[in-house]
Amino acid sequence: MALRTWLRQWSRHLYLRIWLAVVVGVALLMLVVGWAWRASVEHNNPPPVPREWVVLNAQGEVLATTTRPPGPGAPLEFDVTLPDGQQLQLRVQRNGERADPPDMGHPRGGRMASPHMSPQTSPQNSPYSSARMPPHVRNEPPWWAKPPYGFFWMLGLIGLAVALGLYPVVRRLTQRLEGLQRGVQRWGDGDLSVRVPVQGDDEVADLSARFNAAAERIEGLMASQKSLLANASHELRSPLARIRMGLELMDAAAADSATRQATRTEILRNMSELDQLIDEILLASRLDAKEADIGMVEAVDLVGLCAEECARVGAVLEVPPGLSVLEVQGVAKLLRRMVRNLLENARRYGATGIDGHANLGDDVVLSLAQQGQQVHVRVCDHGPGVPEAWRERIFEPFFRLPGASERVGGVGLGLSLVKSIAERHGGRVRCADRTGGGACFEVSFDQRPQSKTANT
Repeated sequence: MALRTWLRQWSRHLYLRIWLAVVVGVALLMLVVGWAWRASVEHNNPPPVPREWVVLNAQGEVLATTTRPPGPGAPLEFDVTLPDGQQLQLRVQRNGERADPPDMGHPRGGRMASPHMSPQTSPQNSPYSSARMPPHVRNEPPWWAKPPYGFFWMLGLIGLAVALGLYPVVRRLTQRLEGLQRGVQRWGDGDLSVRVPVQGDDEVADLSARFNAAAERIEGLMASQKSLLANASHELRSPLARIRMGLELMDAAAADSATRQATRTEILRNMSELDQLIDEILLASRLDAKEADIGMVEAVDLVGLCAEECARVGAVLEVPPGLSVLEVQGVAKLLRRMVRNLLENARRYGATGIDGHANLGDDVVLSLAQQGQQVHVRVCDHGPGVPEAWRERIFEPFFRLPGASERVGGVGLGLSLVKSIAERHGGRVRCADRTGGGACFEVSFDQRPQSKTANT
């Protein structure tokens, strides 16, 4: 099991795969070259010269033998005793020509010897028909097959074979890089929806996955920016139009002081709403920009902060017994804004009263809890709740449930800011049902300092 894990980790490195392909190619080249060299040596070196030669007559009888190992270029010498007692001395050159010595002529008795010669090591061979050795037949190869040209041709063919064998391996490794390069080029040309396929489990696959994640993140930010601009322009027109209408009413009802006062109050309320909308838009933009200055990180007492915000809207605060102080590291104004938005959202959408405003009673409950280093802030209401299909989208900027804007107003940035603030503090937020009806929004984050909240 450990070996399999090690092999899996080892195979994830692209440079090791390339190195292994080169090593295997070189090893194959060496094996083939060694085999070819051995075959060439065996082909060019004839079998060893026989150590014993015999002279046979026409009937195949052995007339004479020689056991003296012939030296390089030395002739073969035989002493043949004929049936009539005469001695016949033969000398045969290595190339097959017979060389008679000076005293060697016609033997006594007037008869010529017609011996047949055959190597003793090859008795199956047919005997020669005379005392002359057959000439050594040499098959001369063409010029391009002679050394050193034949060796170069052999190396060229072997190199070609290795190159053809390694091409699919190297091509498979580089093809994914080319696909990644084309995807990055298309993405750089403006097609933010392009994604590259993730194949394998090495550096290229990891790079492709990271590119896809970055491209998806950037595409989401661009879509969020476009939505922010479109919705902000729409939301800004509403209070501006009401302010303009109020000014026209003030001019038309100049003599009626009561009308003037009501119109003035409405204009001030619209201006406050406009100021709050602009503040939320700017805060959302700063939270999306990771390098923006969002404030100083310090120790913040969540118990005291939540008690102040609950008292402001009339919500109920539930704290575990014995927990009088709960300090976390974060930006105080952002944490206060997060708690306030949760309570305002519960006041606006979760109140059971007909007006749905300040008099909440026990309708909204804020509870604090600590589990190890995790801190949980939970706000629950007794409202209609949030359908499961919308529990992710309600955290998108300017998103509101169908019909909510007509009933209670709002622009849909409150919960989006809650999510951004929680993520900036290394936490997360989720929406769930409340037992007995209603909705609960829970923010969970680490009590320890988070690098994301640092003042940059």
